[in-house]
Amino acid sequence: MTISDYQATVDKWIKEIGVRYFDEMTNTLILNEEVGEFSRLIARIYGEQSFKNPPSEEEQKVQLADELADIFFVLTCLSNQLDINLEEAFAKNLEKKTNRDKERHKNNDKLM
Repeated sequence: MTISDYQATVDKWIKEIGVRYFDEMTNTLILNEEVGEFSRLIARIYGEQSFKNPPSEEEQKVQLADELADIFFVLTCLSNQLDINLEEAFAKNLEKKTNRDKERHKNNDKLM
């Protein structure tokens, strides 16, 4: 599935199941909430915080994937609402990064 296909799939789901898009501000706040949920997991899996009831490694992976999918879904909702073609935006952004950073990271002693 291409990113454009995914955008169309989300749009169809919103219109058939979700009734309508939440407004842009609400979706931005939901995006922040979802990023926070992902961050909470990262802090407990890779950081210094601990779980009250630690899930198995497999369950941690499932939870991380689910939170990333939630982030991607809301991000896609916002891109649809703002009439942004994520596939085109990603291609342009990657080109920008490539031109800007093609030597930068190779010359970073911290990455060696």
